[in-house]
Amino acid sequence: MMRVCVFASGSKGNVTYIETKEHKILLDMGKNKKYIDNALEKINVNPKSIDIILISHLHSDHISALTKFIKGTDITVCMPEEMFASLDSIQDYQHIKIYNDEMNFGSLKIYAIKSSHDSVGSRNFIIEEDGVSVVQITDTGYIKSKYFNLLKNREVYLLESNHDVEMLVHGTYPEWTKKRILSDEGHLSNQAAGFYLAKLIGPKTKKILLMHLSENNNTPKLALDTVKSTLAEYEVDFTDIKCAEPNEISEVISL
Repeated sequence: MMRVCVFASGSKGNVTYIETKEHKILLDMGKNKKYIDNALEKINVNPKSIDIILISHLHSDHISALTKFIKGTDITVCMPEEMFASLDSIQDYQHIKIYNDEMNFGSLKIYAIKSSHDSVGSRNFIIEEDGVSVVQITDTGYIKSKYFNLLKNREVYLLESNHDVEMLVHGTYPEWTKKRILSDEGHLSNQAAGFYLAKLIGPKTKKILLMHLSENNNTPKLALDTVKSTLAEYEVDFTDIKCAEPNEISEVISL
């Protein structure tokens, strides 16, 4: 049994909730504690029942609520050593789990794959229990091909579809910002999202949510249209694709 719900996805905050048979997990802690508490309560989850937090990287839109949320708790916060060493605000917190590539919590297995982003120790995740899994990949300039076999044929993909290249190139961002976003340490475009999904979708795949859409250089319709047309180019027939909203909780996906 697994439940997945995206609470927020975008440059103003990122939070995903994943519930397994024995664990309640938050992946990233953007937004603020009140927002996250309210989102949990809307899907009938007690905020005090969260027992694992995964942090993908240290940009503020992914960690802004972390310190307040864990204060006075014994939640296990998981991050690689180089990330922990760079985060002064939780150096005294006792419940840190340092990992490299894989973590096990009983029947729950978490793979942490290295992403390509301009933040120390950045990671993306595969969460798996009893043969059911969800993949979240955001904030990366590309996906390393060595991970393809590990990422293939998962039930749910939460995948970045950040920008339309033409909108970005001809938009109002400063040139250095455009170069950062388009670089190998930036963000995945709509077309890149479609390309990677064509490589990864398999018979078990049930749902895709497109994540971290730019509010200035993308639209939900454009992201969906581009991803679907790219899949069609690779003769991949999959239509259950939606966009995560920046400030609204998604449907609860039950597996």
